[in-house]
Amino acid sequence: MIRQLVRSYVLLVAVAIALFTVPVAFTLTDQLRNDTRSAVLREADAMALLLGDGRAASCQALEEMARAYDDEIQVTRTASCPADLPRPAADAALARALEEGTPTTDWGSSFIWGPELVITVPARAAGTDRVVGAVRIVYSTGEMTDRLWQIWGFRAILAVLVLGVAALLGVAVARRLTRPLRQLNDMASKFSDGDLTARSPVTGPPETQTLARTLNQGAERLDTLIAAQRIFVADASHQLRTPLTALRLSLDNIADGVEDEFVREDVEQATAEVVRMSRLVSGLLVLARAEAKVTAAEPLPLMDIVRERLAVWRPAADERGVTIALGGSADGRLSVLSSPGHLDQMLDNVLSNALEVSPDGGTITVRVEPRGDVVAVSVLDEGPGMSDAEKSRAFDRFWRGQGLTGKSGSGLGLAVVKQLATDDGGTVALTDAPPVSASLDRGHPQGGGLCVTITLRASHRGGG
Repeated sequence: MIRQLVRSYVLLVAVAIALFTVPVAFTLTDQLRNDTRSAVLREADAMALLLGDGRAASCQALEEMARAYDDEIQVTRTASCPADLPRPAADAALARALEEGTPTTDWGSSFIWGPELVITVPARAAGTDRVVGAVRIVYSTGEMTDRLWQIWGFRAILAVLVLGVAALLGVAVARRLTRPLRQLNDMASKFSDGDLTARSPVTGPPETQTLARTLNQGAERLDTLIAAQRIFVADASHQLRTPLTALRLSLDNIADGVEDEFVREDVEQATAEVVRMSRLVSGLLVLARAEAKVTAAEPLPLMDIVRERLAVWRPAADERGVTIALGGSADGRLSVLSSPGHLDQMLDNVLSNALEVSPDGGTITVRVEPRGDVVAVSVLDEGPGMSDAEKSRAFDRFWRGQGLTGKSGSGLGLAVVKQLATDDGGTVALTDAPPVSASLDRGHPQGGGLCVTITLRASHRGGG
């Protein structure tokens, strides 16, 4: 916007300069041309009077005047005044002066003027209209050309200086006019990054002040609503977990004191449902915290976090003979923009799902690949994979696929991953894992498995 305002301002000034300066320059040029022609013509008329007078004193005065003149003077010789001056060449202008008695002016060019101005005037006998000769002055226009360059050059330099000053003033004015908009943009950027305390100063014209107040009021209300939701999540965490824990303890006590196998079986089934409900409550609370907790993203060391989470999950993978491998070509100093704890939780959920569906002796591959302004973290497993219909529903809450995760999963893991990635300005995608030749040796069909790709914004600062 600043560039557009400055361009418009400079263009307006340039049009004003052109409208006022160019006509003045043309007027001065035309005035210089007319003044020079009139001056030379007066000198030629004076010499023609001396030539036409014919007296010796007049002829001597003509010669002295011609020698004092800087430019070339040419006259036709007459019997009464044989002046020792160059004779003009016989041409149309000389013939017109001698035969018709008409003076002529030749600028030498149709474009302003040429290198010489040639004026030819007839000389008449004293007291009569009879033409007895002609006087020609060949005037060099070099000084006129220098003066012309001064006229146009001065105005061109002045125009450039004025445009420069106009550009500087335009930048200052444009920045002043757009300062409230930049402040609003800064507030919106901080707000989108999770800083709910960001507010915009109420400055500028009335329109921007009204907009700033409206945005500030909306931000205040949203901050209040999210704070209330956080309080609700904290209260729900305590109020829901406590009775479920007490209920499980009661069922365990009942199971210990019951000898009837049928009753014991019913109690164990109820205990399993309570355990499942506890997992659902835990998943819901995690999802609610992800939705309620909006924090500003900051540069985090990606590779350090990935290696840390892989080290945490390797013992569980080793129990089943599953290998967790780290691949990709990412720099160890690579960092991404994410809220603290988000990336850890996303990796935990994805690795948990991958480990649950991986066959014994399989491999889970984690790849980190920079892609311009973003970084992709992919987790590939060798499980049964998903159909296109299952992929389209995988991020729905409480949805569980037909694979191994359907037995014990809560259906909230990928929903939490998507929510956290969205909060950090990233994306999550599900695709088929690429074919792995090693899977044939283990008896698994080639090309099976799922690839979960988490894409986050790259940070240009080194990540610790």
